Amino acid sequence: MEEDRPTFFFLIDNLRYDQWRVINEIITEYFRLEEEDSYYSILPTATQYARNAIFSGLTPLEMERRFPDHWQNDNDEGGKNMHEDVFLADQIKRVYRKDIKHSYTKILTHEQGKDVLENLNNLMNNDLNVLVYNFVDMLSHARTDMAMIRELANDDAAYRSLTLSWFEHSPWLDVLKWLAQQKVRVIVTTDHGTIRVKKPSKIVGDRNTNTNLRYKQGKNLNYQDKDVFVVKNPHDAQLPKLNISSVYTFAKEDAYFVYPNNYNQFVNHFYGTFQHGGISLEEIIIPFATYTPK
Repeated sequence: MEEDRPTFFFLIDNLRYDQWRVINEIITEYFRLEEEDSYYSILPTATQYARNAIFSGLTPLEMERRFPDHWQNDNDEGGKNMHEDVFLADQIKRVYRKDIKHSYTKILTHEQGKDVLENLNNLMNNDLNVLVYNFVDMLSHARTDMAMIRELANDDAAYRSLTLSWFEHSPWLDVLKWLAQQKVRVIVTTDHGTIRVKKPSKIVGDRNTNTNLRYKQGKNLNYQDKDVFVVKNPHDAQLPKLNISSVYTFAKEDAYFVYPNNYNQFVNHFYGTFQHGGISLEEIIIPFATYTPK
């Protein structure tokens, strides 16, 4: 890490590779794309697992053991990504074994995005600035619940277009324009992607089974074999287990889990929505791009 060139690490939650491709066309108006790469998200392709793993540099099982007071399992109450700053600081100290002046900022609203813009001069004094933007993830979840968003993002092309429109009018683009005038390094990546689900798959579990539509963790799960990838011993996959008989099931391709109770209601409500947590190219292959100002 060059001491005179601070790094700005932008993680856009739930940014699919194809979404990155469309916003990259605008980013490269201001920056030179130095390196484009892709890597695999971990399983489950869900924020509480994948993003915590990025900032800790650890697997979920290692996080549970190293941070028993901070790691949250599926059945724990409260936010599951509340300690990313702690994980980041620990990784820097553990891996680099030296003092790297850094910051961590999570942006959930437009106003918080504007606050970042006003604070950029201060951030330039750090070696590393990590900024997490949650808008794309919120857009994905909003599409499940809001009829208007369903209409605006009714297929993959429309979903890309909506993401591009957000980016073009977001404070993040203003931040990038400002950074393009500085001597910095910019990294853009994500924690996982998302897939538009179309194939309902019946599953049965007890009341402690988690609610995610693309993966289930629990005991005595009854599922359709052809639709899932099963991890019968979670520790083999570096995943925590809530009890001795816990298993994980991951929906493949564009399947989504539905309980037999109120089957038709849930099938219709979630059909065509964008979900994540399972196994598909859209969820797992994610971008990692490095830029420098032109």
